[in-house]
This record gives sequence, C-alpha cells and structure tokens, in this order.
Amino acid sequence: MQKSRAEKIGNLLKISHELGRSDRGMAILGEGNTSARLSADRFLIKASGSNLSTLQRRDVVECNSNVLLSLLKKNRQTDAAVESALLASRVDRRSKKPSVEALFHAYCLTLPGVEYVGHTHAIAVNQILCSPRAGEFAVKRIFPDEIVCCGPASVFVPYTDPGFKLAQRIHLLTKTFIKRYKTIPRVILMQNHGIITLGRS
Repeated sequence: MQKSRAEKIGNLLKISHELGRSDRGMAILGEGNTSARLSADRFLIKASGSNLSTLQRRDVVECNSNVLLSLLKKNRQTDAAVESALLASRVDRRSKKPSVEALFHAYCLTLPGVEYVGHTHAIAVNQILCSPRAGEFAVKRIFPDEIVCCGPASVFVPYTDPGFKLAQRIHLLTKTFIKRYKTIPRVILMQNHGIITLGRS
C-alpha cells in the first residue's frame, strides 16, 4: 500500500533527524541531504542550505523528477542552466530551492525498490574514502553482515565536483554496477566526499 504524502514527509523528517544527530558523526555541520519518492515523477528533497538535524516541513521541497532527469541526458550544462532547472523542478514555485544534489536523488529514486535516499559526509566512512584504499573498500566485503546490510559491493565514484557532473557520474557508474551485479546497489561511495544509501525505508 502506497504511503500518503504526509507519511512520506514524516518519514523523511525522521530519517533526516537521525542522520543529522551530532553524536553519530554522520553529517558534519548538519550537511548532507535526504529524499523520498512520491510517485513515478514526483519526489521530496531537503531544501538547499537547511540542516538535517533540524529539518522542518517548510524545508522539504516537492520536485518534478522529469525536469531534472532530462539534464542527465545532456553532455554539458552551465551552472546557470542547472540552477534554472532546480528552480523549475519545484511543484510549488514558492518553495525553497532544492539541494543541488537533487539531480542524483532524482535518478536514484527511479531505481526499483528505492523509496528513500540518504546522503551524508560520515566521518568514519570518509576516513576510508579519503584514503588510498577507498576503491578497495567499495568492493571487498570483510564479514557476512556487511553483505546483508550493504550488498555484495558498493558503487564507487572517483572524486567528482558536486552538482551536474557528479550526478552524471553516479548515473553512469550505477548503471554499470547493475549490469555487473544484477542487483540494485544499497550503497554508493563517493571518494573524498561521502556516502549515499538507498532503500525501501
């Protein structure tokens, strides 16, 4: 049974607050972003400049995913074009601007079984992602529970500037991952940046 918009917003706020808790070291300075799928062409995402730990309903933006997904098919985009698309994607034009990373959230939420996406700059994970062993960490599982929780491997994204280029790289490398492993990834690791997790809840 599909959850109502109000339930999705409530779940998104709860996830955001849990990820943003300072004692967990998941979101440095409250940074990162979260999103929730509403339908085939609509999703909710944290507004640009808002804080995960204190996110409120007014900081959640409903977006049209088709406006953003169309950008991923293009070779190049200026910053001005991306900014314009982010603003144009808002269902309610009075809403705040969605996070610049709404581009990769829009894509991730099209994957089968993915209802929520969480992205943070987790300290413990970045200690590895900022090391020479980042690529190895993405594909080499050490213990069984890691496979149960994180899948057989993670998508590994070499460092790419946030925004349009990063969204395109995530799109390409996730498609390659699905083709190789015949499964949807649960975790995407971005070198020198952070972690993205995908799931039904």
